[in-house]
Amino acid sequence: MRFNKRRRMTPIVIKTIQFFLSLSLLIVLHELGHFIPAKLFKTRVEKFYLFFDVKFSLFKKKIGETVYGIGWLPLGGYVKISGMIDESMDKEQMQQEPKPWEFRSKPAWQRLIIMLGGVTVNFILAVVIYIGMAYSYGDQYIPMDSLKDGVWVIEKKIGDEVGIQTGDKIIAVDGEELKTFNSVFVELINGNNITIERDGQRIEKEIPIDFISTLIEDEDKIRFLSFRVPFQVNKIPKASHNKTAGFQSKDKFLTINGSEAVYRDQVMDMLEKNKDKDINIVVERADGTRSNIVAHVDEEGKLGLEIGGYTMDDLQEEGYLEVETEKYTFLEAIPAGIDKGVSTLSSYVKQLKKIFNPETGAYKGVGGFAAIGGMFPDTWNWPAFWATTAFISIILAFMNILPIPALDGGHVMFLLYEMVTGRKPSDRFLEYAQMVGFFLLIALLLFANGNDLYKWLFK
Repeated sequence: MRFNKRRRMTPIVIKTIQFFLSLSLLIVLHELGHFIPAKLFKTRVEKFYLFFDVKFSLFKKKIGETVYGIGWLPLGGYVKISGMIDESMDKEQMQQEPKPWEFRSKPAWQRLIIMLGGVTVNFILAVVIYIGMAYSYGDQYIPMDSLKDGVWVIEKKIGDEVGIQTGDKIIAVDGEELKTFNSVFVELINGNNITIERDGQRIEKEIPIDFISTLIEDEDKIRFLSFRVPFQVNKIPKASHNKTAGFQSKDKFLTINGSEAVYRDQVMDMLEKNKDKDINIVVERADGTRSNIVAHVDEEGKLGLEIGGYTMDDLQEEGYLEVETEKYTFLEAIPAGIDKGVSTLSSYVKQLKKIFNPETGAYKGVGGFAAIGGMFPDTWNWPAFWATTAFISIILAFMNILPIPALDGGHVMFLLYEMVTGRKPSDRFLEYAQMVGFFLLIALLLFANGNDLYKWLFK
């Protein structure tokens, strides 16, 4: 018996593959950021590992003085540098006399470069990816001022929370002009005040401090805004109760009962108000002529029609919005990529500040591996994969530079103290600091992944 059908990978498998591919790339390059300067300064590197090798390794091979391997616990990776107090907590080595090839024997400035290597590589990697994407794909966006009739608030409850209504034009966040529709969600999350235009008047509104918490409570509704789309008939199903009313494919609604009803939001609002009633509709046909139709709205506020059929090109051609694509030469892509890297880092720092403020409720959105894996698309898409990888690389760079013992930033903090004061913290102090930092990281890891588990079980 022969089977010709090809099995397709499920979305969860595709996400998982992308997650591990991205994570492996980021970990290896981060550790290379430590490995290369260590080697340049003639510091011995005993191990170079992707993932952690608790008790055993999936693979290992010694080349020269370094053991290269892959561990079984995918919580990160590491390089074990001789004479350095790290997660291995090798106290026996530290009790011996310092050797010339050890980390602790090197000048403070060399140790600082070695410790900064990982986060530097992560940020550079993100910038390189953004440069490559700018050069390969360009930058496509919808100018905010091209939405001639404002935005569509899909989730009214969330819109009311932040003070935005359908038809509003969003002008600025925190006084900074909002130039693209693509950036509106991030800016609203990071911002404190919003400027909108409603019925020709500008209105300033304060974004609620717990607005992030509102979005987190129902993540399926986080994209509560859209551009307004005309109501167009795509198909009249055979089972429709209005199949003989006279509708045709490509009919565009103009009015209902004499009132303007061009956009989907307008039509849906009118149908809600006319449940179980007959209504008079003026439509524009595909050939440009107009026709009057009497249709019945059922008890659920439906006409029994399949709507849609509008493409972005159609919306642009008919003047509802504009889609601009900015192409870059390779030289132009370099500053564009750098700017993207800096702005992404700045945006992430703003979000992190809100996480540390309990009033915002942003801590509810802290996620672990499931949340990171969920950032990848459920179909294979190289631009989305690289964009997500670049963003995660920036997250890793910033998180690793935080002044927490056990992270690169903790080592950097103690090195800067040594360089300023001329006094090196004792090995015993560094050991205790490493242990405290390690337990802090475990607590954060448990909290983040606990959040993932809670959302999976109860949301």
